[in-house]
Amino acid sequence: MTARPAIVFAPLTARSLLLAVLAMGAVVLGSNVLVQYPINDWLTWGAFSYPVAFLVSNLINRRFGPAAARRVAWAGFALAVVLSFWIATPRIAVASCLAFIAAQLLDITVFDRLRRGHWWRAPMVATTCSATLDTTIFWSIAFAGSSLPWVSWAAGDLAVKLAIGVFLLAPFRALLWKMAPRVA
Repeated sequence: MTARPAIVFAPLTARSLLLAVLAMGAVVLGSNVLVQYPINDWLTWGAFSYPVAFLVSNLINRRFGPAAARRVAWAGFALAVVLSFWIATPRIAVASCLAFIAAQLLDITVFDRLRRGHWWRAPMVATTCSATLDTTIFWSIAFAGSSLPWVSWAAGDLAVKLAIGVFLLAPFRALLWKMAPRVA
């Protein structure tokens, strides 16, 4: 039995870290604002922006490895905490921050375990698992006990996140050639 070749990840530069953290912050900020605006009884606008966080995480993980992706997630989490408490209600901010870090860490772990498979499997499975966890945590904390139709919003939110996760496979694939690590 032969050993698998080692994966050599590019070093995470300060510029790459800053750009990834800013992208995460923009996604969280936008999503925390947009989630407060329902489209109908089963969907809010936040469902459309949040899946981009998984794309950012998966691209960082692919190119720089899971340790770098965790650094980006924790730095993005710190930025999300500050921004969320500044622009959202406290309950939405807490729900958002807890859901964000739990989902990002799950996404990174699942993606890393599946990275050697078909190009689409790691981002698709990681996004599906993470979006489900994120939706469960966020909606059950942010709106549970309220008179708002949060259960139907959560279901609609998850459906849209999963659909956008499939849609975001195209940009992931397009960027894959630039982001793939070397095998030594």
